Amino acid sequence: MAMNPTLANAPESPTTPPAKTRHHRPYFTPAEVAYLSEKQRGKLSESQEERARQQAMSFIDVVGTQLGFPRKTVATAQTFYHRFHLFFPLKDFMYWEVSMACLYVSTKLHDTLKKPRDILMVQYAIRFPELAAKVKVVGGEVDMDHSVVENDRKRMIGIERLVLETICFNFNTRMPFSFVIKLGKELGATKELIKLAWHLAVDSHRTLVPLMYPPHTIALACVYLAALLTSFESPAIPMPEGYRFRTAHEICTMLGEHGPWEEKYHAHVEDLEDVVHAILDLLLSMSSNAPSSLNTSPSTPSSPSPHSTLAFAANPNASPNSLSAIAVISNTASLTRLKIALKEREHEPRERIPLSRTDPTAGLTPNSTETDGIGKNEGTVRFLFGPPAN
Repeated sequence: MAMNPTLANAPESPTTPPAKTRHHRPYFTPAEVAYLSEKQRGKLSESQEERARQQAMSFIDVVGTQLGFPRKTVATAQTFYHRFHLFFPLKDFMYWEVSMACLYVSTKLHDTLKKPRDILMVQYAIRFPELAAKVKVVGGEVDMDHSVVENDRKRMIGIERLVLETICFNFNTRMPFSFVIKLGKELGATKELIKLAWHLAVDSHRTLVPLMYPPHTIALACVYLAALLTSFESPAIPMPEGYRFRTAHEICTMLGEHGPWEEKYHAHVEDLEDVVHAILDLLLSMSSNAPSSLNTSPSTPSSPSPHSTLAFAANPNASPNSLSAIAVISNTASLTRLKIALKEREHEPRERIPLSRTDPTAGLTPNSTETDGIGKNEGTVRFLFGPPAN
């Protein structure tokens, strides 16, 4: 049947909302992250926000570990959680709801898929240890009301959609772990120092740095911090002739100043310092709570990451070559002195301009449309994988 030409040329209803376009932004500037975090924090203080964030990070870690997920699945879920709360207020969601939705999305990205029910059952056992204690079969499910499970499943699916919208349905993810190994070998670091740097890269996902810096920059910063931790307040020991590794002092000297390595590795010393300070702040927090945290049951949300740097440092089977790192990491006073020393010689932060913008805070005003279209059913929203053209 032919379409009525009058209807075909009829103007669009004035009540139809205009279509919106959202571009995927792989990274944000520190100014943008600070602004958006403050906006979604609400009445919480920064310390309260950080405690809530770390509670969610530990929860994701423990659930992911008990489900047998690889580190990349857990780390991606943690980064998704950080990104989610740049756009949605903390007060509107329970941390375990967002955590499980982010973990569910991450399992799809990394082909480590689990059914929503499987994820929910593990998180029930963690949140309700008294119910888990009644399970008589090892690996058995917690006895939960069917309606509760179904409501939580629907809630997870609903939040999953919001998580997907915050990443603009862009499923490309890159982790710093392989970069740590490759760059560590390239820099001539020892196996023990690379191992410590890998654990620092794991802990970096408990911070906001993956939202601001690419994985190779985070990897370099972790190698730099590992070298700092193993050499700070320790005298440089001359190596025998023919020693094929760089010492921690030599790596610190190179990565702590401008040099040819910046062009070679496409990184900046200022960015490395920002990442190092973020991870040091986390280590300070973990170190101050180490006596209680390290004795906490691994099935509780307040437990430290099983793969965290502190857990690695507390490993009695650690090699003698890493004992200096263990002594520094477990000592809050040493970490504080290291942070002060770095502050005294740090470089001026470099100016970072967002893609297609001239002002780092452009568009991030009280009337910003940064979250337009996310989580709403008003009109059409086109999600594009790439950033806007200049």
